[in-house]
Amino acid sequence: MGDKLSFSSYSVIGVMLFALFFGAGNLIFPAELGQNAGTNLWPAVVGFLITGVGLPLLGILAMSFSGSRDLQELSSRVHPVYGIVFTSLLYLTIGPFFAAPRTGTVAYEVGIMPFVSEGNAQIGLFIFTLLFFVVTLLFSLKPAKLVDNVGKILAPGIVVLLGILLLMVVMQPMGSIEPPQEGYTSGAFMQGFLEGYNTMDALASLVFGIIVINAVRSMGVTSKNGILMTTAKAGIVATFLLATIYVGIALLGATSTSTFGIFETGGPVLSNAASYYFGTLGSILLAIIITLACLTTSIGLTTASAQFFHTLIPRFSYKVFVIFFASLTFMIANFGLANIITYSVPVLMFLYPLAIVLMLLAFLSPLFNHAHMVYVSAITVTFLISTFDGLKALCDSLGIDYFTWMQPIVSFYENTLPLYNEGLGWLLPAIIVTVITGIITRVRSVTAAHT
Repeated sequence: MGDKLSFSSYSVIGVMLFALFFGAGNLIFPAELGQNAGTNLWPAVVGFLITGVGLPLLGILAMSFSGSRDLQELSSRVHPVYGIVFTSLLYLTIGPFFAAPRTGTVAYEVGIMPFVSEGNAQIGLFIFTLLFFVVTLLFSLKPAKLVDNVGKILAPGIVVLLGILLLMVVMQPMGSIEPPQEGYTSGAFMQGFLEGYNTMDALASLVFGIIVINAVRSMGVTSKNGILMTTAKAGIVATFLLATIYVGIALLGATSTSTFGIFETGGPVLSNAASYYFGTLGSILLAIIITLACLTTSIGLTTASAQFFHTLIPRFSYKVFVIFFASLTFMIANFGLANIITYSVPVLMFLYPLAIVLMLLAFLSPLFNHAHMVYVSAITVTFLISTFDGLKALCDSLGIDYFTWMQPIVSFYENTLPLYNEGLGWLLPAIIVTVITGIITRVRSVTAAHT
């Protein structure tokens, strides 16, 4: 077959990747963003697309470019122990702790809850998530069929159904776009940028990247360059589909406020829009789409987490981990969507900067000959800042004052770090440290060569 794949081949991989990414957060967060951003919709959407679409593409390319077998190998360039801890934390975040339970709760709140009476909401959640994660479990035990099932059957259906809804939004808007809510009146771009973290897709891309690379290899592409090019093409297919849907859903959110008012989360925006355009049939169709979209993501995350932990601790079989994670996910899902989102924010504020810096280092690595010192110093600086971003977010979400020992450090960061209050205080220090240590290693290697 050589290293050239047909357009249809990398489209299939691209659509599979889209279906893996396209889960719970991808529907609710753009709708919520559209509602709140109002007339400042476009700068907010651009910010959201950078973190919601740009970073996942960057993550997939970073994995492919680095030539690493998996995320643990890439992050072990910092230190083998860091590699294990960071990768485990990332898998637990996008797996059983936050992203996987969210797939079940979003499917329920958007698709099923409109049909359930208020008194039965909690028992409804229990029954629905039980069935949902049993299906996840059964599919995850046969991961080899994943590409075929997801890519060929579910994803096209999701795209077609959503496409029809979004076409209606463009042709017959529900109402006029209202002025922006607080938080989006000024700095809408930055607000959208941080909102994109919530999709967790950039974290997932470091994991899904390997699934894509393996799919590319199984199609007969073997050279590093061939794998990178094919992965890039498949990634562009997936991110183009994602971006189109994000823009459509954000527009749907923005045009819905004059008709429905502002909702607490993006879930009701979608169910109300579906019944507005297509009546009860619309709500039923939406319930099916959302459940399928969330199910594909849930299966992908459970499979990936179980494979990773089985490799890490081989004495427990893959099957044992699938059963354990599916059960844990089911239990956490029953705490409800709002709680899951609240507790995930601090973890994301801590993990995202570390993941982004690792991606950038993967690309820059050849420039400083993969020097260990550059990885260690850049990640250390990022860690020192993002730890406090996470702690601050934790205090905010629990509604408590900052711990006393945090105060002086936080004030020091606020006064000295550019972009700190926007949540990007780590960016400049990480770049500066990378440049300085990169130059030192280059100079050292040149002098070593001359002596």
